[in-house]
Amino acid sequence: MDPNVLGIFVPIIAIVMGVGIGMLGLWLDYRKKREIFELHHKERMAAIEKGMEVPPLPAELFRDRRRREPSDYLRRGLIWLLVGIAILIALLSMPGAAPRAAFWGLVPAAIGLAQLIFYFVEGRKPPTGKDADTPR
Repeated sequence: MDPNVLGIFVPIIAIVMGVGIGMLGLWLDYRKKREIFELHHKERMAAIEKGMEVPPLPAELFRDRRRREPSDYLRRGLIWLLVGIAILIALLSMPGAAPRAAFWGLVPAAIGLAQLIFYFVEGRKPPTGKDADTPR
């Protein structure tokens, strides 16, 4: 196979697979939620037919499971910051490389710094709502 053709297929396959995996994850999450609602509906219908009290829908079905804890922002911020610093040092230490290329290491470092700032600002806020009962 021609190396030029292979060089064209690699990014195309990477993009198609990346989008495909994301769509598959969304579809599987939707299907799981739909099955849970169907089972709960059948349970409610059976309770109505037998004259029993109908149980309410659990609150967990409506809550966003992807809610992040403050420690997630600390971890992610440190990882991004250290990756940015590592890229910066690696590009500065490359012989023959332009020093301006090393500025690309500041991009992930800035993302990490932003996440760390968010962690420290968010960590100082008092807990509200349901989280007020649970200690951090």
